[in-house]
Amino acid sequence: MCTDFHKLLFDISEALVTDELEALKFLSLEHIPMRKLEAIQEPQAFFEVLQEKDLIEVGNLSFLKELLYCIYRIDLLEAQLGSSKEEMESELQIPGRAKVSAYRQLLYGIAEDLNPEDVKKVKFFLQKQIPKNKLQDNASMLKILLEMERNGIIKEDNLTMLRDILKEFRADLKKKIDTYEGKRKENDSEENLPYPFPVSVHPEGQGVEGKTQHLIVGTYKMKNNPHGYCLILNNYVFKNPPEIREGTVKDGEAVKRVFNWLQFETVEHMDLEAEQMYAKVKEYSKKDHSNMDCFVCFILSHGKKDKIIGVDGEFVNIKDLLSFFSGSNCPSLAGKPKLFFIQACQGSEGHPFVTIKEDFSDHLERDATPLASIPDQADILVGMATVEDYECYRCPSSGSIYIQCLCDKMQLLCPIRKDLISILTEVNKEVAGKVLKGWTQMPKITSTLRKQLILETPQCQSTEK
Repeated sequence: MCTDFHKLLFDISEALVTDELEALKFLSLEHIPMRKLEAIQEPQAFFEVLQEKDLIEVGNLSFLKELLYCIYRIDLLEAQLGSSKEEMESELQIPGRAKVSAYRQLLYGIAEDLNPEDVKKVKFFLQKQIPKNKLQDNASMLKILLEMERNGIIKEDNLTMLRDILKEFRADLKKKIDTYEGKRKENDSEENLPYPFPVSVHPEGQGVEGKTQHLIVGTYKMKNNPHGYCLILNNYVFKNPPEIREGTVKDGEAVKRVFNWLQFETVEHMDLEAEQMYAKVKEYSKKDHSNMDCFVCFILSHGKKDKIIGVDGEFVNIKDLLSFFSGSNCPSLAGKPKLFFIQACQGSEGHPFVTIKEDFSDHLERDATPLASIPDQADILVGMATVEDYECYRCPSSGSIYIQCLCDKMQLLCPIRKDLISILTEVNKEVAGKVLKGWTQMPKITSTLRKQLILETPQCQSTEK
């Protein structure tokens, strides 16, 4: 079966030309980081990355079918994958079925419709916005669109400049953008209802405890630079009993890389005793956050239910840490989002699983807990590595499953302006889908955020420098 699968991918890759590979990479941008895509020069390498990201596997080639349909390779769709144009058109009408966004389909369609003379005109209009070396004669329209995205000229919710350029010589394509924007406005008006509408913040109800989160109306302001502090309390070397939490240094590095990129003032403190953890969190709650938009705190340690353990073996009550950031205790953050991410077990049980292929081969360690609930305060979000009573896992060589997945998803989805709840739901889905040495792990989101939180990304910058 596996041999047949790889032969199928090989046969498809052999039938693809360079321009088609570029199109496949462009259409996959919302699922694969730019750095990985830019390194791909051959279709086989592209298919390998799709497998790494669990976008295709034996018995599930729906994303590949969608991509071939999007680039008009109906011959491969029919001959190699046993599907058809009509079948794909029908399937993609099902809500949530399409993995390629309407935004990326629109851009790809525009690129396909522009002839070489049109592309020259687009380059002419962009001379002051994009470096000249990116506007060379051999630069394709897809490359130009990527540069426009990199430079913040176009976004999923802002195609004004592209529309204004096309209006000058391709009114038909300008109308396509008008239609897309009209549909977006319709969707926004349906979502921004004048009354609260309950929706779950957990996929398929997992980790929800019967609670629901109201549909978010409005967006938190994220205009300052830095946006706020990102405080990392990272316990690596324990004194009582002696132990080293292998892999947690990798987690700290990942968090610093991503939140520095997201324009936070990131500070890491290693190996704190319980009293030092209290003191450090209290210190940050007393700072003046008036010129900041947000506060973020990562706690990486061992623990037990409702508590984190300091390196001295003493306990820290999580509810007390959160209370430092109540409106009365930290008035300069009142009405602003306070985010806490906790990598620690909530119990000693391994989470049972439904059959999914095992996809994590390295040695795993457990982090021993926190938090049954958070205080009833507004604008606080707590992301937990696992639900109550269960363990979470950490790989000594690469870091914890939860923190690494969280950083990867933020790096991938923040540039396309996904809100934080949507990103964390993606993290829940991916972490819950892994089988870790016979056990699974189900993260949890607990939130009293009152608005959407979209973490702004800087222009012309990458987390992979």
